[in-house]
Amino acid sequence: MLQAFGANLVVEPDSLTVTLNGPAQLTGQTVIVPGDISSAAFWLVAAAITPGSELVIENVGVNPTRTGILDALHQMAADITLENERLVTGEPVADIRVRHSVLKGTTLGGDLIPRLIDEVPILAVAALFAEGKTIIQDAAELRVKESDRITAMATQLTQLGATVVERPDGLEIMGGAMLKGAEVDSFTDHRVAMSLAIAALRAEGTTHLHRAEAAAISYPEFMHTLAQVSGATPPSPSKPRPL
Repeated sequence: MLQAFGANLVVEPDSLTVTLNGPAQLTGQTVIVPGDISSAAFWLVAAAITPGSELVIENVGVNPTRTGILDALHQMAADITLENERLVTGEPVADIRVRHSVLKGTTLGGDLIPRLIDEVPILAVAALFAEGKTIIQDAAELRVKESDRITAMATQLTQLGATVVERPDGLEIMGGAMLKGAEVDSFTDHRVAMSLAIAALRAEGTTHLHRAEAAAISYPEFMHTLAQVSGATPPSPSKPRPL
């Protein structure tokens, strides 16, 4: 963005170096803020796991520092393509097309994790419908997010009938799940709430998502958009209950 405003700035990714020569005469620009790929991730997975689905998510920021979710889904054999790639105020932006595909279990860890740490809950949902086992490791940071997301996803996906083993630094998830509607809880964590809502799309029967309103922390229109995109009734929010 500084470069787009006229700063004399050079980025050298290989040496992790940024050089800024000043003073600079910056020029005002019209800034278009692209869509957040962390929010797009829920729709990427929803389409990838739902037979017959195809979605195009427009105007999504695809800065390589943020696109670990795309790399992970490609590793799982998801059918995802970038279209209309362009620079907007210096930032890479694209439309993302995703189609249902047969996902494959894999191991996600190492240098990839910092680029998708916030997307691990929804990746856990994708893994439920993959062939074979998926291991998510090197993600202990998830225990100190808005909730302990490792425990939250392990316990709540198990409530839906999944086979999930909690690890100190991640999850082991068996694919081929046949989910059943159940009562689940968001733990007031927005990413847990939205991930469980997407999982419920593929569950037989009714799912009651307690404290579903947590989704509004980062995505106020999530439940409304879910109903629009899926053509189904989203998981019904219930009154809070003690944990």
